[in-house]
Amino acid sequence: MKLTRKLVLAKAKASDLDSVKKLNCWGCNLTDISIFSQIPNIEVLTLSVNSILSLSPLAGCLSLCELYLRRNMVPSLSELSHLRPLTRLKVLWLAENPCCGTDFNQYRLTVLRCLPRLQKLDNQVVTEEEVALALVEGEEVTTPPATVPNQLSTNGLADAETENDPLNYNMEETNKIREQLGMKPLPRDKFPSLTSPLTRETKPSITKAHTLEAVLLLLKDLDEEELHIVHTATQNRLQTYTLDTETLQDSLQTQKTADVQH
Repeated sequence: MKLTRKLVLAKAKASDLDSVKKLNCWGCNLTDISIFSQIPNIEVLTLSVNSILSLSPLAGCLSLCELYLRRNMVPSLSELSHLRPLTRLKVLWLAENPCCGTDFNQYRLTVLRCLPRLQKLDNQVVTEEEVALALVEGEEVTTPPATVPNQLSTNGLADAETENDPLNYNMEETNKIREQLGMKPLPRDKFPSLTSPLTRETKPSITKAHTLEAVLLLLKDLDEEELHIVHTATQNRLQTYTLDTETLQDSLQTQKTADVQH
């Protein structure tokens, strides 16, 4: 069943779509929610117990704060990529969809890596420690293949021919991290022009340098809450390195002692 303008206005008791702020369509057997591309001001939306497959129509609902999708037919967590632009989204209920799988912990970490701004997921409060862990251990969510356009470079060549462009690589690294934090990608003119070719030998070092540059660039846009999340994640990573170093030193000391005894 397709959600129509008439049905939306009747349920919301509104005169036009722009004025719709809250909408409850629980159990309406919906399969088509494309109408939401025309409802940009929706703030609280209940779509539980329907047959919804794609979340792409919600990508433009930038005022959305609460979204209830329990018991639908969302097939893959890749559909969450459509919710990344929704920086005000704090509450999401996605349980009992095929995309949730059987590994609850991994499912939760993956959702929070994609949408780290969430404060409540499936009626369970999200902690700062959980978000920090998700950014490290959650799986990366990519855009569903059907929605990925065939992108061309400015001279009309396919992406494969511009793969070695350092500027494109820099943008990719930066915007990848911005997407994980639910932030909008930066335009091309925000990046410095690079002219040196990227060879197989230099790619690893440039990748690392650009990742660091991307992180530092992001810090300027983060608020206090987001900076605290980054701080916690950084501490966890540093602790891992410290433990690895101590383990290595203990191993070397043990080997040295064994060599002396022999």
